[in-house]
Amino acid sequence: MQFEGIYTPVITPMGPEREIDEKGWVEVIEHLLGQGMHGLVLGGTTGENYALTPEERVRQFQYGHEVIGGRVPWVAGVNDIRTEDVSAFAVAAREAGASAILLAVPPYSIPNDKELAQHALAVDKACGLPVMLYNFPGRSGTEFGQEFLDRVSRNSNFAAIKESSGDIHRIHMIAREFPHLQLSCGADDQALEFFVWGARSWVCAAGNFLGAECIALYETCVLQEDFAKGRRLMKALLPVMTVLEQGGKFAQCVKYGCEMEGLPAGTVRLPLRPMKKELKRKLRDAVLTARKTVKGILAEKPESANTAK
Repeated sequence: MQFEGIYTPVITPMGPEREIDEKGWVEVIEHLLGQGMHGLVLGGTTGENYALTPEERVRQFQYGHEVIGGRVPWVAGVNDIRTEDVSAFAVAAREAGASAILLAVPPYSIPNDKELAQHALAVDKACGLPVMLYNFPGRSGTEFGQEFLDRVSRNSNFAAIKESSGDIHRIHMIAREFPHLQLSCGADDQALEFFVWGARSWVCAAGNFLGAECIALYETCVLQEDFAKGRRLMKALLPVMTVLEQGGKFAQCVKYGCEMEGLPAGTVRLPLRPMKKELKRKLRDAVLTARKTVKGILAEKPESANTAK
């Protein structure tokens, strides 16, 4: 499977009692499709999969497939602690109609590369879908190392890696040592660097509320290969991405961004708590400024853009 474009990990709107607002969830999906997203991730960590029951997670796969209706591919977030449970979610995703699965390191156990490879290959054997690996050692406790990548990348089902470590050297290593493994941006504040190094997909949480602006950056860098303009767009977006990646309230920030867009979002599930007013103000100011700046850049005539460089 070729991953091309922006895949937005869909939030899970919540009602006043932290129940899933399914109607609101459909509204978010329709908004993202209307924005022109190239694909969606259902049941990912941005969707608070760690706080959903197994039944709720499988329901998102099944109902999400029905709502999307083949308009774009969708990827299922299947991570859990036990290999058996991850495999079960992967099978449920396949049966629901997923195009691929998003597979991260099981949290807490800190397996080594050999153990990780056995885990990943067992999940692949169970479901047989294309796999996008999800490397985020800050959340999982360890990373997909080179020995792991050597082992699993021989299997054609392991198609891509969403790199969220924040380590620029990982981008270099994957691009250099594993060119057959599609590099996907998993750190919103490093999107420009990923595109420079050949990434053609972006699992973009900010796409939930900055869809048009993120698509503009993707098209400028990947389709037009205009990195001078891309730097200007990224500079405009970077304050927003920095709040998301470094503000310490990732899910809350994404949901608040959706509220700013007029979308249903609601609170987060426990153990997380709502964000404070100061962080809301910081994100709001960054978003409003980014939108205005990006709009101005995109409205420039070619000669004006050249003068501005």
